[in-house]
Amino acid sequence: MPTSTSTILRPPVPALSPADIIERLKRTPPPPDPLDVHMPALREGARVTDAAVLVPLIARGGQLNLLFTQRTSHLAAHAGQISFPGGRVEADDASREETALRETEEEIGLARERVALLGRLPEYSIPSGFRITPVVGWIEPPFDTRPDPFEVEDIFEVPLEHFLNESNFQRREYHFNGRHRHYVAVPWQGRYIWGATAGMLLVMCRMFAEPERE
Repeated sequence: MPTSTSTILRPPVPALSPADIIERLKRTPPPPDPLDVHMPALREGARVTDAAVLVPLIARGGQLNLLFTQRTSHLAAHAGQISFPGGRVEADDASREETALRETEEEIGLARERVALLGRLPEYSIPSGFRITPVVGWIEPPFDTRPDPFEVEDIFEVPLEHFLNESNFQRREYHFNGRHRHYVAVPWQGRYIWGATAGMLLVMCRMFAEPERE
């Protein structure tokens, strides 16, 4: 049974423009917090699978939202989990941006020409060997989506502001099949965003934070 070990505290930041986001994505990422035990390094010699996801920012109604997908419950891996659209890098992908846009088209039918690329978040690795590149994109409504019914159960949006306040993130841990794992989670109105997706959101939260004034 998962148990909460602590809540992360840091003030929110104001609304961001595309130029603000581009500037923040160029920053040197802040060092991990000593309590960030949910980010273990890949084992030396581990087999690495490269992947990329799109972090879709939707400019809607005077605010920024983040778009997420919920995977279908019958999938063999990560069934029912909430994630960004994305997947494995294919041999003919010219870049991680190409992977993220291609996978997004395949999963939710969002045309790549609707996405203005702003930059990347730092690579995020998980114990299973996946090394994920989060690609941040800006999308202006209206736009159409056509979710792949085999992979995607739902598409929904959450205000970006929710993820720019570290008090909304939780550190958790669980025991399963003899393994003890740490992870972060960020609930939203009955939905439970956790694992690698929540970990990438926490990194984004810290990079988008206003610098301390001297």
